[in-house]
Amino acid sequence: MNHEVRLTCEGVERYLGEEESRVHALRGVSLTLEAGTVHAVVGPSGCGKSTLLYILGLLDQPDAGEVTIKSQRVSQLPDDELARKRNELIGFIFQFHFLLEDFTAQENVMIPMRRLGRLSEPEMLDRAGSLLDAVGLAAKRARPSRHLSGGEQQRVAIARALANDPEVILADEPTGNLDTKNSHRAFDLLQRIVQERGKALLLVTHNPEIAQLCDWTHAMEDGRIVQAHQR
Repeated sequence: MNHEVRLTCEGVERYLGEEESRVHALRGVSLTLEAGTVHAVVGPSGCGKSTLLYILGLLDQPDAGEVTIKSQRVSQLPDDELARKRNELIGFIFQFHFLLEDFTAQENVMIPMRRLGRLSEPEMLDRAGSLLDAVGLAAKRARPSRHLSGGEQQRVAIARALANDPEVILADEPTGNLDTKNSHRAFDLLQRIVQERGKALLLVTHNPEIAQLCDWTHAMEDGRIVQAHQR
């Protein structure tokens, strides 16, 4: 296993809401994600899992603490710089895949590449095709996403998350809307990509079977990581 660190956070604090009713959502959270590892975050609703994921994904800012991705300190950057780092370094998979239903599978995968603006049109088409091939959807690359099954749409979302070759993949209940067969298929795919390409994956899940398959499981309660278990 490659022990190069992909992401760390140290002492992350986050308050939500107005002063008189604010909630201490994260209380000094620290963790380290190494290349080639898969981490699960588990815990009851409202314990801070999604808040942590959004801060690590640069979609929100911590009130205190530091987030570092591949040795780059990314906390407290200006919004435009945060957006650029997010597009370069992070692949995000949501529970609801948020595909554009009138776009083809290939067009959906190309959206992050267009935003980053590093590749030519032929290069983007080629990379999107390769990613869809990797998730088993090469034959359906030209199909509008609304004509794909739920499992197929989630695989397109996985391909899209990998479009810009991110260092870290973050997933919010990525198998929550899938049946058991497709849930394990999606997880197996992510696990293989992480191991083969030296990525780090952190996923929030309520599925104990998926959590048990991860290299690390971090249990959260009341905004803290109260237990970290290595498989």
